[in-house]
Amino acid sequence: MDIFSAINRSIPNNFFKNINSTSSAMNSRAILLDKKPTHCVGDSITVQVEMFDYYGNRKIYGGDFLRARIFSPELKAGASGRIEDLNNGKYNVHFTLFWEGTVTISILLMHPSEGVAALWRARNLGYKNIIYTGKFHNRTKEVHTECGFYLDSSEEKCEYGDKDNGESFYCIKPHNVPCEAIISMKSGNREQAHLTNLEKSLFIRSNIGVQIPQNFERIQASNCQGISGEIKAKCSTGMTPPFPGGYFLNDVWHSVFCNLSTVEPLSQIHNCLTGRVVYLMGDSTIRQWIEYLPSIMKSLRNFNLHRSGLESMLLAIDPQNNIVLQWKKHSHPIVASHSYLVKDDAYISNQIDQLAGGPQTVIAISLGQHFRPFPIHLFIKRVINIHRAIENILLRSPETKVIIKTENIREFNLDAERFSDFHGYINYLIVKELFQDLPVAVVDAWDMTVAFNSNNVHPAENVIRSQINMFLSYIC
Repeated sequence: MDIFSAINRSIPNNFFKNINSTSSAMNSRAILLDKKPTHCVGDSITVQVEMFDYYGNRKIYGGDFLRARIFSPELKAGASGRIEDLNNGKYNVHFTLFWEGTVTISILLMHPSEGVAALWRARNLGYKNIIYTGKFHNRTKEVHTECGFYLDSSEEKCEYGDKDNGESFYCIKPHNVPCEAIISMKSGNREQAHLTNLEKSLFIRSNIGVQIPQNFERIQASNCQGISGEIKAKCSTGMTPPFPGGYFLNDVWHSVFCNLSTVEPLSQIHNCLTGRVVYLMGDSTIRQWIEYLPSIMKSLRNFNLHRSGLESMLLAIDPQNNIVLQWKKHSHPIVASHSYLVKDDAYISNQIDQLAGGPQTVIAISLGQHFRPFPIHLFIKRVINIHRAIENILLRSPETKVIIKTENIREFNLDAERFSDFHGYINYLIVKELFQDLPVAVVDAWDMTVAFNSNNVHPAENVIRSQINMFLSYIC
């Protein structure tokens, strides 16, 4: 697969025998290349990072997973930096000074290149990181069996995939219980790992997200020319956001590529959504949208679907303004220790195929977090299937609005082999690459959460508010 090959070529293939030969944040250094007496709002600056190992030897190859941002806590401001790997142990990190005031630069070593190589190899070795248990009901009888994408068992299996799109998922068939009797699923981490003990030592919490020392003080950005900001085009589907695509100031996201007012469109949300049916599809990071919206739309009422266990579907209705909001989780994989219903499961591509579309239809999609513990081929296949479904609905109903929310960064202290942000970053790049040829819109949650430094799978309310404001700007 071309996508896999392109990613695979970009990942270092480094093995190591001693942790001291891996990249060390504390021994590395960051140098400001654009040092001058006065920096102006709108200026671009470059910081060069030179990586060293624990012995103090300069690294001669790239592939380290870095995270870069600028921020001003007193202004509640932040923006992502763009990282350029020079593939020789050096990196140029590019920032734009978006606001006036004192600016701090942060460049973190998330994982050394040796850790990146280990994570990539481990991710693509198979589907055994997560074990699934399916619950079957047959009248008064309750049975549990193992489920998954691949099962090492000669027992009869039930298949719950989508053959037309090449999607497969199985459960071992319970004795004298039909496959149709499955009701719910839950997951757990399997007690096995593809990383060696030496590789695991790279992913203890103290080695993740370590600040690289700098040879410069904080930067003062001045409004040298009284810049009031250029007039930007209205946000619309089909735009390709740059990176970074905006910045936070006073905890509000400001787009740099389209006209996103800090007042509109949230203040006009009822006018914007009146008469529309909004389908939110994906994981719990987009479920946050339907959970937040009733707090600013008092006429929006949650409809009790009488679900038990982990949410699988939510519905909110505003009869007065003829607004319908629905969130539905994507199908396998869902990584959750609590039981969740599977009887109404549908792959996102199938959900889209069932919609007629039209000017009153809005679709917003987010997936990635639950795919991190699985080989990248699974995620690529899923995104391609969704791409095909979106392409078709836009052919039959060109006025349908489709918005892609990328996945976001999350906690540092999780099991890195399964849930590292490196896995999420690869998912993020795939989504951006595969949807760029379609007239869809992108809410770049990765950019936003790096800028905000949220480090939580479920970002803070300020981030969600800005995501929704960006979403509304595309459809109002």
